Amino acid sequence: MAEFDTGFAAIAGRFGRVEPRRQARLFLLGLLSDVDTRSCWQLAEHAGDVSPHAMQRLLGEMVWDADRVRDDVRGYAVAALGDPGGVLILDDTGDLKKGRHTLATQRQYTGTARRIENAQVAVYLAYAAPRGSTLIDREVYLPKAWTDDDARCAAAGVPEQVRFATKITLGRRMPARALDAGVPAAWCTADEFYGGDQHLRRDLQARSVGYVLAVAKSHRVTARPVDGPVRTDRLTAALPTRAWQRRSAGAGSKGERTYDWAWIAITPPDGETGGCHSLLVRRRTSDSELAFYRCWSPQPVPLRALVRVAGTRWNVETCFQTGKTIGLNEPQVRRWNSWYRHITLVMLAHAILTVIAARERDRHTDQTLIPLTFNEIRHLFKLMITNTTHTISHRLHWSNWRRRHQARARTSHYRRRGHTIHQPTST
Repeated sequence: MAEFDTGFAAIAGRFGRVEPRRQARLFLLGLLSDVDTRSCWQLAEHAGDVSPHAMQRLLGEMVWDADRVRDDVRGYAVAALGDPGGVLILDDTGDLKKGRHTLATQRQYTGTARRIENAQVAVYLAYAAPRGSTLIDREVYLPKAWTDDDARCAAAGVPEQVRFATKITLGRRMPARALDAGVPAAWCTADEFYGGDQHLRRDLQARSVGYVLAVAKSHRVTARPVDGPVRTDRLTAALPTRAWQRRSAGAGSKGERTYDWAWIAITPPDGETGGCHSLLVRRRTSDSELAFYRCWSPQPVPLRALVRVAGTRWNVETCFQTGKTIGLNEPQVRRWNSWYRHITLVMLAHAILTVIAARERDRHTDQTLIPLTFNEIRHLFKLMITNTTHTISHRLHWSNWRRRHQARARTSHYRRRGHTIHQPTST
């Protein structure tokens, strides 16, 4: 519990009054509890509140700045996990939604479903270092169907100055914020959606931050002795057997993640000077499937350094998986401020568990047990710390509250459609 208090202390000063500060702490405890969903209703019931109104006000009406809290979350995480060789990881994820009124929701492709679905998509920045990985920034993606509809944006509380920005544009902003804040990072990595953008690559080069960015097989590079740009897959097809080296991209849950790697020096694009440009190719040992990475470093580095960074990209997927166990995919809110506030508090909860896991590994000495993991700590946390005992009358009160609210909602829906609710008759 001490580390929870330390983590919460990092943001406590952002709440000028006792009520929002108390409610934010209860919200965090609820995120780490065993509630079925992280809605304001369930978090309020878990906290012992008599209605969800206080939790809803925390996300909607109470005065606090989610971006400043995000900065505090980032500072807390970096203070505990920071490393000069740290890696920034860009990626996006989607949450399936119903209807059209929830912020940023529309039919769009999401990797969560691997198809076009009605979804809300957000871009995240993770920080990965030897001691652990956690999310340090976030931006919701507003499709043009939203930014072109002023009334729809106003209903969702989107600030007037917000304009359409692609996911890549949102992604470019986040490493800049992190580096401006002094986050120690030597590298950046991302999947091919972001890796194919030359502006992101130039942003990183301008800051002397190396990158290992995935690119598509159709991505073109220039490599001697080939004359002119050539597709990465065609360049790779001409490599001799001796060009491949078998190396581990890092330890996985079932052992080392071993692949064959090829490393090719490439010519810098026109107008770019300085640093070391290369193409890294990964070949899966089981079926020879290929993946391609465009790389740059301000100084020469060995192959093992690039392989390590390429393997680090999977950490953001782990952050998404573990984050969704504490509500990253459950912002049951419709408005701009509420989404950012919910997600930022989830990021703090994730960072707290990550820091606890890092410190437990530092103290671990029993070789007959693996160190406590993020998921095991979350499990222990919800069992031993956040399970609050409430009276039967409290539970019955909430049952009545939910049914009364649902009755009002049903009546409102029927009246809007001109229907009549038929009440049961007693016999």
